[in-house]
Amino acid sequence: MRAMVQISYGAPEVIVPQEIAKPSPGDKEILIRLQAASVGPSDCAFRKGDPFIIKLIYGLSRPKFAIGGCELAGEIEAVGKEVKHFKVGDRVLGMSVKNFGAYAEYKCLSEESPLAVIPDNIAFEDAVGICDGGATALTFLRDKAKLRKGQKVLINGASGAVGIYAVQLSKYFGAEVTGVCSAGNEALVREAGADYIIDYTREDFTKADNTYDVVFDAVGKRSFSACKRVLTANGIYLTTVPKLSSILQMVRTSLVKGRRAIFATAGLMQNNANLMFLMELARNGTLKAVIDRRYPLEHMQDAQRYVETERKKGNVIIKF
Repeated sequence: MRAMVQISYGAPEVIVPQEIAKPSPGDKEILIRLQAASVGPSDCAFRKGDPFIIKLIYGLSRPKFAIGGCELAGEIEAVGKEVKHFKVGDRVLGMSVKNFGAYAEYKCLSEESPLAVIPDNIAFEDAVGICDGGATALTFLRDKAKLRKGQKVLINGASGAVGIYAVQLSKYFGAEVTGVCSAGNEALVREAGADYIIDYTREDFTKADNTYDVVFDAVGKRSFSACKRVLTANGIYLTTVPKLSSILQMVRTSLVKGRRAIFATAGLMQNNANLMFLMELARNGTLKAVIDRRYPLEHMQDAQRYVETERKKGNVIIKF
């Protein structure tokens, strides 16, 4: 089968096409023939081994797993004899959070992995796009911030893969949403449900007079210290980027009452229920996929180069 393989850390050129053996499912596994996968900043970070904590976990000199990619969607081609909840022919959305492997034509996943059946009215590419940013946004907003009706939330990076679904989910939970993005992406973010827009090229939201119950920095660009003044007395700052300063602030603020900083390893917190929840919201039209570009598998280098421009809107998808 075709796969995009890397045996060293570095620039996009370290990922190259290669023919490898097609896997066979174990007793509790399903074999998925992939139709779509996603490419995001975290995939680029794993490719580069930067920040250094990635190398500490996944291999100091070279990647422990040669095939990258986490979010995937496809059709089940075979199942192990002990699989109970899925069958051949099911259209499924999944996350390979332990050993990656989504950048290949086939992938075996344990039935206990984060998995969900894709509704008939949702395309493979849309499903994997919603999973890419939606699963992270859901974990931060629902599980960590406990976002509820009537609260005010600001989303920095509102047009990105996490931000655009954070806007939609925040509206679903009944919050008032302010999206921070460029003027060129204002229409997109408003369409996603934002009540107010701040153009970051013209205004610094951390110096404005408005305050928010939740500030979600979906792109890891603004620190807790900078955002603290625009948080309410018990406001919560969320960030998707685990900088040392953020982690130290999280520890410190967890010990006292008042404004708090929170980071979560959202990828490791996913489960079947989360993906099923996202797919139900997609089925009824509450969540809509936002896909910027699509690339064939062999153009993985180009896909990652585009992601690294930090100019993408919503998702970048690999189409098989």
